[in-house]
Parts: sequence; structure tokens; C-alpha cells
Amino acid sequence: MKQLASLFFIVSSILFSGNSIAQTSKTLLTGQSSNSFNALETKTQEALLKMQKAALKDGIKIQVASGYRSFNRQRQIWNRKYKKYEAEGLVPDAIFNKIVEYSTVPGTSRHHWGTDMDLIDANTKYSGSVLVTDKFHGDGPFCRLKDWMDVHARDFGFELVYTLNENRSGFKYEPWHYSYAPVSKDYLKDYLKEIDFINFLRSENILGMDQISDERLQRYYIEHIQGINPMLNPKKD
Repeated sequence: MKQLASLFFIVSSILFSGNSIAQTSKTLLTGQSSNSFNALETKTQEALLKMQKAALKDGIKIQVASGYRSFNRQRQIWNRKYKKYEAEGLVPDAIFNKIVEYSTVPGTSRHHWGTDMDLIDANTKYSGSVLVTDKFHGDGPFCRLKDWMDVHARDFGFELVYTLNENRSGFKYEPWHYSYAPVSKDYLKDYLKEIDFINFLRSENILGMDQISDERLQRYYIEHIQGINPMLNPKKD
């Protein structure tokens, strides 16, 4: 099964080529472009394969737990969580705040670009949910992967997105989420320039968006979309 998953990413990468920045479309940036194979962006996939090969020499089998994610898939996740918290009696603002601790508003996920992925080590024994912080530290099953990535990820162009930094705003620490910086920095630059953020969200049948104020959405735009590792911020260039 794991071999089939690796083959899937190799084959599907052919079908989701990375655009030049001048050609980057709004549908790509918001996860609404055609990508029926859920493929990673081509340059990202190439860099990932090189990194996987290097890590395997050290006994670490890097596996993508979650890679490309479409707008529709992210909306399903959002709407499911929204209904759950609504049934528990939370008001719209509280629901919004709860969801965005870890989950993005549809149309704003970095996973839409095919440059970001959640990584685990397939050479270890584990059970239950994999994207849990404790599993990447101490005696956790993925601590060797985390240590290896801390040393080598940047050599292949990858950066941890949501770092453990108390001065960083936005999403909570995610030791599993990496981004291919050479492409994602340009995509973020285009996103901030091209997407009419608030109007887009209000037009896409996302639960709760008609009840969240412009001010709260704008704060999300600043704190969450831009609250990332500085090495992934296009303003750093």
C-alpha cells in the first residue's frame, strides 16, 4: 500500500505542473483548479523525492500524510466542524475561532497550492492519529523524522510553516507541516496581491461566513495567512 502511495505521487505529479508566477491563476491559488489526482506541484514533488531518498539512507522513510487539498475538500472539513460546534451551542464567532486553531478557511489553505504537505515517518510503529504534536517530540514515533528535518529540510528547499514561536500569530505549532519555499513564497505573494479575500469567502457557500464580521476576517488574513515562518514570507526578499 505504501509503495502504491509513493507511485501515485510520482505519476500524479506529471499532471499538476507548477505554473510560472505570471501564469498563476486565482483558481489555483484558492484550490479550485482542476487537479483530479490530488497531485503535488511538480517542482515540489521533485524536491520531495530527492529528500525522501536522502532520508532513507538514514533509516527514515518520509511519507506524505496529507499533500494537495482542494477547495471542495477543505470546505467539507470546515462545514463538518462548523455543524459540530454549532450543535454544541457555540455562536458563530466562537465557532470560527475554534476551527482556525488548526484548520484553514476554505480558499486560504496552503495545501491548495500543492507546495505544502504533512509528513510522517513510515518506518516507525504508531497507532491512532498521526498529526499529534507529542508524536514528534520526546519518545514519540516521529521524533527522529523531526530531528532529521531540522537539520536537512532546508537543503532541499523545505521549511516548517507553523513554527514553535510564541511571537508568531495564527495557527498553532505544527511540527509535521512543511512547504517547498522556492514555489510557495511566490504563490503567497500572488495570493496577497490577487485575491479579493473577503468577497471571495462570502461568495463560496462556506458555513458561517455570512455571520463573521469583515474585521474578524481581516484579522484572520493578517494573523493566520501571514503568521508563518519568516523564511516563507515573500516580504523577506
